[in-house]
Amino acid sequence: MIYIIMIFVVLKKYRQIYLENYSYSNDFVYKWLFQITIVFVGVHYFATFKNILRYTDYHQLLIFINSFLEIIALVAISWFVIKALKYSELFRGIRTELQLVKDFTIKHIPETILKEEKKKNNTLTFQIEILKRYMIEKKPYLDTSLTLQNLASQMNMPARELSILINSNMNMRFFDFVNQYRIENAMELLRNYSKSDFTALEILYKVGFNSKSSFNTAFKKYTALTPTEYRNKFSKTN
Repeated sequence: MIYIIMIFVVLKKYRQIYLENYSYSNDFVYKWLFQITIVFVGVHYFATFKNILRYTDYHQLLIFINSFLEIIALVAISWFVIKALKYSELFRGIRTELQLVKDFTIKHIPETILKEEKKKNNTLTFQIEILKRYMIEKKPYLDTSLTLQNLASQMNMPARELSILINSNMNMRFFDFVNQYRIENAMELLRNYSKSDFTALEILYKVGFNSKSSFNTAFKKYTALTPTEYRNKFSKTN
């Protein structure tokens, strides 16, 4: 039981690190790992229940249960292989040296420096404005595989400093920070009458998304509308 709890704790931390450092695939990988963990936990407890039956009057059910477990194992393995072939990013993983922002801001930065940083509101404001201007002018978000480390390198800025700036000072996860620019670009294209022949699928790839589901989820979160509903809304006003 302790081992299973630790798996879910690690998965939760994985998801937080992923959203703080990557801009693609949403939390699809986390959801898939969570689902497959649930499946294997279920199979584990079902197998335990089967072993208990050996010592009861219902041991004749063992043949049926063994057959059921074999089917479940085959389905789980097939599901795993199909997902692996279809979504290579499932096994891309995350860099082992990455940490949660709350961990290294607390553990690795002396309290005196943190107090000094809080006094530098003008410096922080300037850094935030520079970052926003870079996002608008250079459009790094068009890169579907953009990571916090990539962006920091482009801006000649330490990755840790950029991570604190976005995740802590701007109170946004890197994933959400980047996707807001992608969505704003998509909204502009959807409103543009000259781009009306572009499908939603074409637009999502143009603005840096790599899957329809993540685009639709992010777009609705940002606008409360689907891309089609948003386009129809503005087509009626033109």
